[in-house]
Amino acid sequence: MKKYLLLLFLLLPALAYTQTAAELDTLLETQTVTVARAARFVLGAADLLPAGVSGTAAETAAYELALSNGWITKEASQAATLQDAAFLIMNAFEFKGGIMYSLFRNPRYAYRELIYRRIIQGRSYAAMTVSGTRLLQIIGSCLNYAGINEELDLLLFGVSN
Repeated sequence: MKKYLLLLFLLLPALAYTQTAAELDTLLETQTVTVARAARFVLGAADLLPAGVSGTAAETAAYELALSNGWITKEASQAATLQDAAFLIMNAFEFKGGIMYSLFRNPRYAYRELIYRRIIQGRSYAAMTVSGTRLLQIIGSCLNYAGINEELDLLLFGVSN
């Protein structure tokens, strides 16, 4: 009996990591990310989600948290745009914005702020839908900008420096 408990105790972290890896694989294959999934990965990167939550439960928890804070105004199943992702990032990471963002605090100016900071790079426009690959690139740039390189390595590769 003790052997089985020890085996379960040792395999539990591996199963949790497998779930995260499977979620990342699914995200990378996604052409258009939903608002709930974008919230799950942005709030997860900002370390705002409860520990041990993954999969659809994490998406639901992240969406409800973002909705209750006013960071999202769309339905969970709607496609996330770059301005939606930018507004989530600006709020989740508590970035201070420029004059226009400080005055109006809306997704459009959050998007413009992340363009200015070069967190969102390449050809883009505010209403462009976000793919899974692009979302991870933006989150990576955001973490790099915020100086959280160790958390980025842990999130993507499972190693710390």
